[in-house]
Amino acid sequence: MKRSLQRHLSRSLALAIVAGGILASLVSFYFAYSEAQEFQDDTLRQVAALGAGSQAEMRRLAAAGRGVEDAESRIHVYHLPGGPLPAWLPAGLGPGFHTLDAGAGQGTMRVYVRDAGGGRVAVAQSTDSRNEIAQNSALRTLLPLLVLLPVLIALTAQIVRRELTALRHLSEDLDRQAADRPATLPEQDLPDEIVPFVQAINRLLARVERMVAEQRRFVADAAHELRTPLTALSLQAQNIARAESAEAMRERLVPLQAGIERARKMTVQLLNLARLQAGNEAATMVDLPAFVRQLIAESLPMAEAKHIDLGLEDGGDVPPLTVDPDALRLVLRNALENALKYTPPGGTVTLRLARENDAAVIEVVDDGPGIPAEERERAFDPFYRLPDSEGEGSGLGLAIAREAAARLGGRVDLHDNPAGHGLVFRYVQSFRATAERR
Repeated sequence: MKRSLQRHLSRSLALAIVAGGILASLVSFYFAYSEAQEFQDDTLRQVAALGAGSQAEMRRLAAAGRGVEDAESRIHVYHLPGGPLPAWLPAGLGPGFHTLDAGAGQGTMRVYVRDAGGGRVAVAQSTDSRNEIAQNSALRTLLPLLVLLPVLIALTAQIVRRELTALRHLSEDLDRQAADRPATLPEQDLPDEIVPFVQAINRLLARVERMVAEQRRFVADAAHELRTPLTALSLQAQNIARAESAEAMRERLVPLQAGIERARKMTVQLLNLARLQAGNEAATMVDLPAFVRQLIAESLPMAEAKHIDLGLEDGGDVPPLTVDPDALRLVLRNALENALKYTPPGGTVTLRLARENDAAVIEVVDDGPGIPAEERERAFDPFYRLPDSEGEGSGLGLAIAREAAARLGGRVDLHDNPAGHGLVFRYVQSFRATAERR
């Protein structure tokens, strides 16, 4: 069942208003009722004060009481201890307020006794009448509040609906946006509580926009880079078709095979980069010394073909890493392939493995031509190749290495070879980052 914030707020506030209104009504009724009772007690005191005068004054009060239409609401005045008294009124009743049972179905009487000259004056009134008057007076104070409750509930629902209109407008703005070109949402005229949420959405949209732009550029670059080798393959195939002899056909077949191999490598690299960007990781425990030895063994044929001295320097004391082995392989294999490709024949390539504080450090050191310091950051861009660079390549190796390292939570950078000319590819992977993957 869907949970509506508007309905939840309206219902909660309505319940709070009703509960507060009931509590306020009860308190108001109690104080109004008590005030009415005290007012009637004051009336009895005033009548008793008037009745403390002469006998003529007593008769006028009695006559005024008999003129009241509602007999129950009449105030009765008696002179104690003499004079005719009802059976329920004791002649020796002391001064002050008393509540007496009148008996014979007459209920109870509220009596106030006051000293007057040589005797006392008793003023009495039916408690049923007093209670009715007090209740009627208290109920009148409740009517405005009871009428106000539904008005407050309706106003609350209207206010909640109006304040949440901003969220509906934001959702409409999001729905109107193009998927390939997201734009940030406006932050003006929004409640303070919603602004951080909108700012977070805008940051997410900015990241999505950058990613879409990178994907768009990547697709354009990939289409451009693939067009050239595919065109070359087409021309080479045509040249083979025009060969006049088997010998000429075999000669023209060699560059065709080389072109097919270059296209295959580029396709594999493009697929690897796409897989990395998809973020499909399967982290496992990796024994680094054994892992890098296997990589060196796989790269030995390429090194031997160019008479390059490929070796390993293991600093020891490097614990296992919990990473995606395929992503780690992409980082190191691309670094090794680049080093072997650009190191001249008879050169040296060394893979170093060490531990620095809480991180594993893997370096690929070569004595090739290196990369100028001002070009090293751009060397990680897809399809970027150094001007006047020797050899053939797609410019994807370092881009894939950096992307894979970022997915693993590590970092890669390039440095000068401290031994002289050449380059150091340095990959740093924190053990803390890999431990969080377990």
